[in-house]
Amino acid sequence: MTATAPPAQGFEPSAPTSLAHRLQYAATRVIVGLLRIPGWRVASAAGALLGRAAYWPVGIRRGVVERHLAAAFPDMPPHERQRTARAAYESLGRTSIETAVLSGTPRDRLLNMVAETEGWELLEQALAHGKGVILATGHLGNWELGGAYIAARGVPVSAITRRMANPLFDAYLRRTRAAMDVEVIHDAVAVRRVPRALSEGRLIAFLCDQDGIGLASTFVPFFGRPARTPRGPGVFALRLGTPVLFAACLRRPDGRYRIVFDTVPVRITGQREHDVDTIVASFTARLEAEVRRTPGQYFWHHRRWKRQPPETPPHLREP
Repeated sequence: MTATAPPAQGFEPSAPTSLAHRLQYAATRVIVGLLRIPGWRVASAAGALLGRAAYWPVGIRRGVVERHLAAAFPDMPPHERQRTARAAYESLGRTSIETAVLSGTPRDRLLNMVAETEGWELLEQALAHGKGVILATGHLGNWELGGAYIAARGVPVSAITRRMANPLFDAYLRRTRAAMDVEVIHDAVAVRRVPRALSEGRLIAFLCDQDGIGLASTFVPFFGRPARTPRGPGVFALRLGTPVLFAACLRRPDGRYRIVFDTVPVRITGQREHDVDTIVASFTARLEAEVRRTPGQYFWHHRRWKRQPPETPPHLREP
């Protein structure tokens, strides 16, 4: 039995919804509403507790996280690896809850959540070219807050995302992001929508550390192992002459954030596939450098090396 959900402020579900979808959506709205009551810091702390419980005693993907940390940091002592794994769970819990309550945050308070920015002038210089900006980032720190902060400073932002399995939840995320002046572009229509958005001077944000499938991805090193990585930023940059930046929104010990920007070189040699791969490898190396500095804020739960080239030697395959 299915039914079509009613429109929600112009953001209708993209597919029929089931009773299970509606129940999941209702539960999500109730939980988010309750989390908003005590305020940002309490909600963030609650997220950390949930993340800690997911590490122990529940143990959701604990083996995956610890294997990935051992592969990325082979010289890290076991006790330090466990401490980092626990911190990664706490960070993911904080980010998840902070993202849930982010919508509706007043602009001045949102701006105050970021204590410092490094390289903001690089973003301004890139925008001055008049061809939009491609921003490559990863699941490090609080990527959703980073996008909302950039939008709050007056930069039109579009984020490339995958469509959620629950149509009601997908519409809810589009609506809440729009409330923060962040437009959602689903990856299925990115080829058509991104060029137009860039021509309008928008910043297009790509999360570039999820395993890709098919021709839309390529293999580049990530912690020394070949990792399948989206090619979109490189393809659009070369096709449209758009500048590329890397950015990360990192949590400080005091609970506020620091956002760093860096330029990703775009070089044209006439060998298009090589040039695309070079851009992808460059922003992936920049992400790796930030992860090495703050490994406890990275999303180690994703199987980053799940798909690899057939010729990958055994010692570099998925740990």
